[in-house]
Amino acid sequence: MIRFSLHCDQAHEFDAWFRSNDDYEMQCKKDLINCPACSSTAVEKMLMAPTVSTARQREQTAMKLELTKTDILRKLRKLSKSVRENADYVSDRFAEEARKIHFGEVDPRAIYGEADAQEITSLLQDGVHVLPLPSLPEEQN
Repeated sequence: MIRFSLHCDQAHEFDAWFRSNDDYEMQCKKDLINCPACSSTAVEKMLMAPTVSTARQREQTAMKLELTKTDILRKLRKLSKSVRENADYVSDRFAEEARKIHFGEVDPRAIYGEADAQEITSLLQDGVHVLPLPSLPEEQN
């Protein structure tokens, strides 16, 4: 797919995607390309600089993604630590305890523990709000 910057005879600028330059030319000749602002079919391509991805740009993008990943992991670690410090660990009784709290059978409190996918699905269907704590990289070493 190729993105072209286009403009109409009323000087409105817009972008459109085409399979090829030939596809653009065919659609233009058949007046199939309309300006989204005024519906004019008198449309032409604008001069565009090609987008070239350099090694430096890829490196910068990779660095930004790594920073984002690092920041997300830091925040998840902080959340996980807070839950573990401020909630009761209920082991594999998580689904049972969560239901008791939800239905008012026991006093409300923060809990965490283990539950399989079927138990989580059942809790959600019952209207019990749960949030899985992900396994973080340093927890698996």
